[in-house]
Amino acid sequence: MGHYKANLRDIDFNLFEVLDRGRVYGTGPFAEIDTDTARSVLSEIRRMAEDDLADSMVESDRNPPVFDPVQHTAPLPDSFKKAFRTFSDAEWWRLSLPSALGGTEAPPSLVWAFAELVLGANPALWLYSGGPSFAGFIHELGTEQQQDIAQRMVDRGWGATMVLTEPDAGSDVGAARTKAVRQDDGSWHIEGVKRFITNAEHDLSENIVHFVLARPEGHGPGTKGLSLFLVPKYDFDWSTGELLSRNGVYATNVEHKMGLKVSNTCELTFGDRHPAKGWLVGEKHDGIRQMFKVIEFARMVVGAKGIATLSTGYLNALEFAKERQQGADLAQFADKTAPRVPIVRHPDVRRSLMFQKAYAEGMRALLLYAASVQDDIRTLDERGADAGPARRLNDLLLPVVKGYASEKSYAQLAESLQVFGGSGYLQDYPVEQYLRDSKIDTLYEGTTAIQGQDFFFRKIVKDGGNALTALADEIRTFLAEEAGGVAELAGEVKLLEGALGDLEGMLGAMLSQLSGSESDTREIYRVGQNTTRFLMAGGDLLVSYLLLRGAVVAQRKTAHASGAERDFYTGKVAVAKFFAREVLPGLSVQRELAETTDNSLMDVPDAAF
Repeated sequence: MGHYKANLRDIDFNLFEVLDRGRVYGTGPFAEIDTDTARSVLSEIRRMAEDDLADSMVESDRNPPVFDPVQHTAPLPDSFKKAFRTFSDAEWWRLSLPSALGGTEAPPSLVWAFAELVLGANPALWLYSGGPSFAGFIHELGTEQQQDIAQRMVDRGWGATMVLTEPDAGSDVGAARTKAVRQDDGSWHIEGVKRFITNAEHDLSENIVHFVLARPEGHGPGTKGLSLFLVPKYDFDWSTGELLSRNGVYATNVEHKMGLKVSNTCELTFGDRHPAKGWLVGEKHDGIRQMFKVIEFARMVVGAKGIATLSTGYLNALEFAKERQQGADLAQFADKTAPRVPIVRHPDVRRSLMFQKAYAEGMRALLLYAASVQDDIRTLDERGADAGPARRLNDLLLPVVKGYASEKSYAQLAESLQVFGGSGYLQDYPVEQYLRDSKIDTLYEGTTAIQGQDFFFRKIVKDGGNALTALADEIRTFLAEEAGGVAELAGEVKLLEGALGDLEGMLGAMLSQLSGSESDTREIYRVGQNTTRFLMAGGDLLVSYLLLRGAVVAQRKTAHASGAERDFYTGKVAVAKFFAREVLPGLSVQRELAETTDNSLMDVPDAAF
């Protein structure tokens, strides 16, 4: 048994007891995946994750790939390649593929539950196995001829990357200078340097297809001037898929990183040695919109990765706390003869563990709630019904899943390590690697600050507040019609009602600041100081809402359960109450801070920092 500890019971609880996915599975576009099939799939993936995929994570960290600047290669450790083959050969990745590419269309909620199990066991495996998902994007966005590329990627197991960042244009994508030059045969030559490209060089597959944002000659500045190109590592015969000559895109560096070391983060140079040939996706100059299809998927992956890592970190810490004997019970501290107790009996350790449990289980609920909205979008589309409100809600949730979950996972993993005491700082336990591997989640695919700006400016202001208003109505309906009748949760219901009012108060203050910027441009700085605060507050509210939804279900079932099931349901009620009491009162403080924000911070001279 490796380091990874799955929580399949909680996944099942969220999918089928809280989110009622049994209502969707086995119907409409998901006719081939009913509830029993889904449970069987998750059970088998859990077994594979714990038994076959987890072991190589640690070895790959200790013996990471080494870049060869002459051959432009960075071969992966044999143990990792073996795990990758195991995962690839099992072909569970087909669950996220359209049937036209040989997939079995599964509900997104099942796919993201499956993703948690793999990402928790060995996150780089999921990242390297993204080829089929990228093929799905080509199938959706590409020309009929380009759809053949999608099929080649699936049939031959090609890898794929998303290529946006440049050395002088990180988060400022619109400042990109990589250019594309049209050729007489309809292809394009790509010229420039890209940086921080995940898995852009490896020896897991015979070919890698890069999705590259570049600026065609003559196109204007900013993101609107960018187009999306497919640039393979090796050119190939479009009719047979057979590889031809080496294309002019090379890895020219592999970064030395804090964590996630087996995932090669590369610098890519295009057209330096010989032409880097690419094709315009869909023969449309619509690059940023097309790439956002990939980016939004990637942000779900990052959020799921953080949540998965926190969950196994917490479960490792919990196991240690139950076994580690240290000190007497605090109630007997004066008795020098009192027996030593497991540290799980110490109040401060219990407080830390309950926070970890709350965030791990609450953010899992958040991930699967967002995924269930994606289920509904697909079902509505299949019926020809209006999926607009569901799409807006999904858009609203994405920066929370990515930004909030990555930040809270990293912070709580530090708590997991703390439970181990000095032993947690050693490599004897996996939590120190979890912590290193998870920090990247707050940085790539848009930093937390960018997620906060996206949440406020694009997902609320640009939307006219429609999705947020609908979500607030959903929460109020739940409090009135479901939670309101549960006497044991009356205090938590009141806290959640108050927190929702505080979040709306924060929003009102920020909208007022934004309106003031029309006459005084400096007012926008007040908004900018609060966007991350607002994102974190929104995440806290959503996690509490979803934990309370679980608590209502669990409260009904506790009286009729026994043994481990009764303990499970008792824990669901306890963690919802704990989170509401410990976290939600803080939203009133955050509201006051947002309402009283001034620009004194912006007036401090740079040199004074």
